[in-house]
Amino acid sequence: MNLLAVEGVTLTFHAVAALMDVSFTVPEGRIVSLIGPNGAGKTSMLNCVSGRYRPDKGSITLDGRELLGVPAHKRTSLGLSRTFQNIALFKGLSVLDNLMLGRHSRMEYGLLASLFYLGKARRQEDAHRRRVEDVIDFLNLSPYRHQAAGRLPYGVQKRVELGRALAAEPRLILLDEPMAGMNLEETEDMARYILDINEEWGATVLLVEHDMGVVMDVSHKVVVLDFGRVLAEGTPAEVSADPAVVAAYLGSEDAVFLGR
Repeated sequence: MNLLAVEGVTLTFHAVAALMDVSFTVPEGRIVSLIGPNGAGKTSMLNCVSGRYRPDKGSITLDGRELLGVPAHKRTSLGLSRTFQNIALFKGLSVLDNLMLGRHSRMEYGLLASLFYLGKARRQEDAHRRRVEDVIDFLNLSPYRHQAAGRLPYGVQKRVELGRALAAEPRLILLDEPMAGMNLEETEDMARYILDINEEWGATVLLVEHDMGVVMDVSHKVVVLDFGRVLAEGTPAEVSADPAVVAAYLGSEDAVFLGR
């Protein structure tokens, strides 16, 4: 069963095509990676799914529901969350508060209840806090829980952003270059977290990542974009053996991971 289906998506900026007739699916319970050279349209595709960009044409459905026309802030309540290529934390807030903000779409009490912090508001706040504590433990963020997010090391900030997305209890989590700027140890840790998010937390993952070693290790399926079009789609083994994919990466360090 496909959780996400992208069909014929085209996106242009002032007559320059970022995406051209892009179609692919993300099966439920799987890790699917979007790869391609710089400027291939990977982040633009994530922005279309999350609602930051509206395509010129095409269809994007989540569990059969059309997302186009649904405001970005309402897509979270449908089971969609994401991280960003450039860290987008509230840097003056603590790690705990950043993660609690990830629960915002799950909060159902009104203004009056929140002002007096009674009844439903108190019960829900306790439940949200328990969920966030689970995320903190999972990502080994306990030593940082009360520290301002903006003062933390870069790799820890990346984990906090992942935690905020995970706190929303997503069915589909969009990860935009979660390993960018990390050292080898941090990269290996993040890869393990992604696998555990999929296997233990039950979230489907759509991953954009340049580290081909990670992509080939963690992905069930790989979709290759090149100049805004789908170049290839299949298992990591199938994609790495595709001559068109090798040609697209030829001359880059990524070609080494593709067997050339």
